Amino acid sequence: MTALSINLNKIALIRNSRDTIYPCVVKHAEMCLAAGADGITVHPRPDQRHIRADDCFELANAIDAEFNIEGNPFAAPMHSNRSGVSDYPGFMPLIRQIKPAQCTLVPDSDSQLTSDHGFDLHQDFDRLKPIIDELKELGVRSSLFMDPIPEQIELAAKLGSDRIELYTGPYAAAFDSQQGLKESIDNFAEAARVAAACGIELNAGHDLNIHNLPLFCQRLPNLLEVSIGHAFTVDCIEMGLVNAVQAYRLALTQ
Repeated sequence: MTALSINLNKIALIRNSRDTIYPCVVKHAEMCLAAGADGITVHPRPDQRHIRADDCFELANAIDAEFNIEGNPFAAPMHSNRSGVSDYPGFMPLIRQIKPAQCTLVPDSDSQLTSDHGFDLHQDFDRLKPIIDELKELGVRSSLFMDPIPEQIELAAKLGSDRIELYTGPYAAAFDSQQGLKESIDNFAEAARVAAACGIELNAGHDLNIHNLPLFCQRLPNLLEVSIGHAFTVDCIEMGLVNAVQAYRLALTQ
C-alpha cells in the first residue's frame, strides 16, 4: 500500500501569522500519526516562512514515524532578523544533525513560492553526486524531486539516489481541467515504469488530493509514498483532521 506522509508546512504557516506557538506543529504531527498517517514531511526554507529549523529538531525528537525533510541541498545559512526565530543553519547542516529517515532534494530557489519543477540532471549531476554519497554515509534515504521524463529518471538512477519523487503539479492541473488528462497520466505511468526498470523507488507529491489520488495510484502501482500538505490542510478545515487523514488513506486504496 502507498504510504501517506503529511506535510505540515501550512500548519506552521498559520502559526507564523502571529507571534504565538499555536497551532503546535508537533501536536499536529502526533494527531496525524494517531489518525493513521504513515509519516511526516516538512520543507524548511531559508526564510523560515513556515516550517523553521527549530521545528525540525522538535519533530525529530518527538515523533516515532518516518520523518522526511525536503529542501534545496545548496541552500546556505541565513541569519534571522525576527525576534525569537533562530537562524537557518543551511539545508545540509540541518540534515547532518537530524539524520531523518528520508531526505528529499528539491531544486527550489529562495524566492520561489512553492516547488514547481524537478532537477535537470544534465546540469546538476556532478553537484548532486557528493550529496547523494553523503546521505548514504549518514544512513539517510535519498529522494530526488523529478519531472516525469524517462531520460532524467535514468540519470537519477545512475546518480545513486534511492528514490525519486515525481512532481505531480501538471497531473493535478490536467485532472482539474480535464484537458490532456490521458496524456498526462500516461506520462507519469511511463515514468513509473522506467523507474522500476532502473531499480529506483518511487514517491510523488504536489497538488495531490482526495479526488485525483485514486486514478494516480491505479496507474502507478509501484508508488511507495505520497506527501500531501496544502490540500490536506484545506480538507482538515472542512472535515476535521482525523476524518481528513482517513479520507486520504481511503483514496490511496480505491
